Amino acid sequence: MIRHRIAAALAVATVLALTGCGTTEAPAANGSAASALTITDARGEKVKLDGPAKRVVGTEWGVVETLVSLGVDPVGVADVKGYTAYDTAAPLPKDVKDIGTRGEPSLDTVAALKPDLIVATTDLTDSAIAQLEKVGPVIVVRSADASKQIDQMIENTELIAEATGTESQAKTEIEAFKKTVSDGKAKLEAAGLGGTPLAFADGWQEGNQVSVRPYVTGSLIADINTELGLTDPWKLEGDKAYGLAATDVEGLTKLGDVRFAYIANDSDGGDPFADGLKDNAVWKSLPFVQKGTVYRLPDGIWMFGGTASAQQYVDAIVKALTN
Repeated sequence: MIRHRIAAALAVATVLALTGCGTTEAPAANGSAASALTITDARGEKVKLDGPAKRVVGTEWGVVETLVSLGVDPVGVADVKGYTAYDTAAPLPKDVKDIGTRGEPSLDTVAALKPDLIVATTDLTDSAIAQLEKVGPVIVVRSADASKQIDQMIENTELIAEATGTESQAKTEIEAFKKTVSDGKAKLEAAGLGGTPLAFADGWQEGNQVSVRPYVTGSLIADINTELGLTDPWKLEGDKAYGLAATDVEGLTKLGDVRFAYIANDSDGGDPFADGLKDNAVWKSLPFVQKGTVYRLPDGIWMFGGTASAQQYVDAIVKALTN
């Protein structure tokens, strides 16, 4: 009996010794090597994290929206007031800290938040990213890609999810976006609107001059419209990142008999089309103005956001066209 007890004690001691040497795996504590992960970001940089990030700072509204959509409340956000006005798809927590502008986040403010991850985009300068890397791990997502906007949006969602341990939420978000598009396309087809040419734009007014920014083929909006079964009547070439072009009210005469939709924001300059062009003879002569097929979408749908904003856009444009 004594020999058996001694043997058992020795066996337990051996297990404990092996555990101390790392031969057997104990439950991983937060921040342990077992829970650490390495993320390869849009730059090709391998970013090491102690574990799925919890205290996250976002320098651009699109990544902030994605974080919130995935169930991660960011501790720091660039231009909180602007985000609140322009991106209503994923409301921020009340105690979030404003870290400054999207182009120049405050290094001191970010450092004080002690983030375990900072999510930036390729829109931020290399020097700004290098400064942020001094206070915490930084992953960079590609802000936009006119050759594959929807795929890029999905890739960004998956990358942020990988860094925050929210892969299942990302899958749900992506599937919800695809279903919203599929349902929207079916509604448009049922209304006899399949193949309808739809020109989308935003704009701004300076004095009496209204500048128009078309979302041409290659933009996220044009890509979503294509998935909805709509067609893009713009003949302009957009930039290689966002698929955006530039024109004026005279340029709208080249669109012909199409439908025209746009986004504006009452918190920032109001409506450049309905207000800025209400007395403009060229605007009033346009076929879509005369027919009343001009649609202002609700404020707060961010045209450069993630899956949540994309679903907001689909619902809004389908409702506008079918009404």
